[in-house]
Amino acid sequence: MKLQQLRYIWEVAHHDLNVSATAQSLYTSQPGISKQIRLLEDELGVEVFSRSGKHLTRVTPAGERIIATAGEILRKVESIKQIAQEFSNEKKGTLTLATTHTQARYALPPIISRFIKRYPDVALHMHQGTPMQICEMTIDGTADFAIATEALELFSDMVMMPCYRWNRCVIVPKGHPLASVQELTLETLAEYPLVTYVFGFTGRSKLDEAFLNRGLSPKVVFTAADADVIKTYVRLGLGVGIVAHMAVVPEQDDDLVTIDASKLFEPSVTKIGFRRGTFLRGFMYDFIQAFAPHLTREKVDQALLCHGKGEIEELFADVELPTL
Repeated sequence: MKLQQLRYIWEVAHHDLNVSATAQSLYTSQPGISKQIRLLEDELGVEVFSRSGKHLTRVTPAGERIIATAGEILRKVESIKQIAQEFSNEKKGTLTLATTHTQARYALPPIISRFIKRYPDVALHMHQGTPMQICEMTIDGTADFAIATEALELFSDMVMMPCYRWNRCVIVPKGHPLASVQELTLETLAEYPLVTYVFGFTGRSKLDEAFLNRGLSPKVVFTAADADVIKTYVRLGLGVGIVAHMAVVPEQDDDLVTIDASKLFEPSVTKIGFRRGTFLRGFMYDFIQAFAPHLTREKVDQALLCHGKGEIEELFADVELPTL
């Protein structure tokens, strides 16, 4: 059994059983991958993949467990490499983030800019997706850190730490009836068609919860994962926009009227998370603290020793989170 064979079955399983696509991503040949998978299956005495002719059709029950274990082994191998790199050159390496559009567009740019200046030899990569995809990428080792507001608590294998609080604002074109309202209420908002985030994105659950608690059924006519897209459709008159306050840039959005909605909705907390057991290099600790200054190396190490969400929440219970 070879590490290369384990990597091949892992990658094939994560490329929708497309051997050709896997070969392209690994810069190798399709026949070579197929041969190595067959050799591994012959050695193990079980099939990892079911086949129809030359095509892989599904992962077998035995294959599911083998691939899961292969993933654990590959992550351990990566940790060994990280340890070696930390001692050979502590300021050189790679850091991969998985996050949402809102974080990538509005919260992270100044952090990343300063980080790159401090660590010019660290290659920084970013993947964007839904909160669920972000967590899955972190769990399977595609990303080092997950940065999101929703869904992180669903993954028990993640160490999740609070970074900052944020809330929402309402945006409307100039001349809209809401632009002159003295005190905005949920009841008033519910009278208008709304344009906001897709469910599962950017604190959307807090928004839905606020209306539900008041027995209101808002008419959400358009949803998007991207705040810039939401603002575009507000400008077109499709509806009243509800976005993260950080997503409004005064000099760029001066054609819109912004109404603070922090009294209408509970604040949301953005968190940074990583897979339990991840070896954190020095520059990774530095990135975490640059994003959330209260997350010192000492605090992060304490979080690593916590068992579950409850203990981590207790660890940070007395921390006054910044507000964006």
